[in-house]
Amino acid sequence: MTAMNEWDEEYQNRRYQEIQQLIEWKKLDEARRSAVSLIQDAPEDPDAHALLAHICLYQDQYDQALHWASEALRHDPENQLAWFVRSNTYYTMERWKSALEAITEGQRIDPYEPHYFFLLANIYNKTSKYEEARELLLKALELSPENALYLANLSYNEALVRNFVESRLLASHALRLEVESDLVYLYLAWSAERRNDYDEYLLMLKNAIRLDPDDQQIRKEYMEGLQKTYKLYRILLYPSSLAKRMKPWQVLLIWIGLWIIFRPLVIAFIVLYYAVYWITRLMVHVRIFGWQFRK
Repeated sequence: MTAMNEWDEEYQNRRYQEIQQLIEWKKLDEARRSAVSLIQDAPEDPDAHALLAHICLYQDQYDQALHWASEALRHDPENQLAWFVRSNTYYTMERWKSALEAITEGQRIDPYEPHYFFLLANIYNKTSKYEEARELLLKALELSPENALYLANLSYNEALVRNFVESRLLASHALRLEVESDLVYLYLAWSAERRNDYDEYLLMLKNAIRLDPDDQQIRKEYMEGLQKTYKLYRILLYPSSLAKRMKPWQVLLIWIGLWIIFRPLVIAFIVLYYAVYWITRLMVHVRIFGWQFRK
């Protein structure tokens, strides 16, 4: 009986490994079918539910990812993969409060998972808490010192606080470790943009879209990157980049003051901005697709 149980466990582990291999090969539909079959054979197995949740996250099916993660947690409230999927899903959906709650619980269960520090750092960067984000990224790198994505994010963080020399060094280090990750290139593109290295910015975006041409975020960033190759458009974007460093009430007060004192100039700036935005967008479209427009 013991030998039979050991055989069953070995067989299950082999199936898990096969599904993981399919995920690495990005054969997600096949991996999903195998995970569903695994759940049918072992409906009480939380790891099988968590694995299916992870596949749904890769497929951008966020509601399904949350559903299967919840099923895993119903069978095992401390399932590490389920909390990992839950945290990443809420983060991707930009549901920050839920993401923070899931990350906190995930870290309690798995305190040595560096990706939680990476997610928290991103959330802190979005709220201009750059020093706190930096400390979190350093903690992630303590746990995973050769992780190119974390180094690329730290490069971006250093660029945000205008430590451009350190930012470039970190970017070079990240590229020495990894040249086949679209996410690494995306973070390095953001880093280069903050350093005003627009040639490097566009090169990183080209590499990102080469590796994953179907990713909607990368496609959007690449199109915006091509727009920013036009200097006039970058000049008109400068006030918005300054606004990102301010608190919302400061931005509101400045706009009210400008509207009262320089109303005609503000109107002229808005008209010019939108004119240049649509002209450069048209030029980028023609540059990539020619004069063909889909309905």
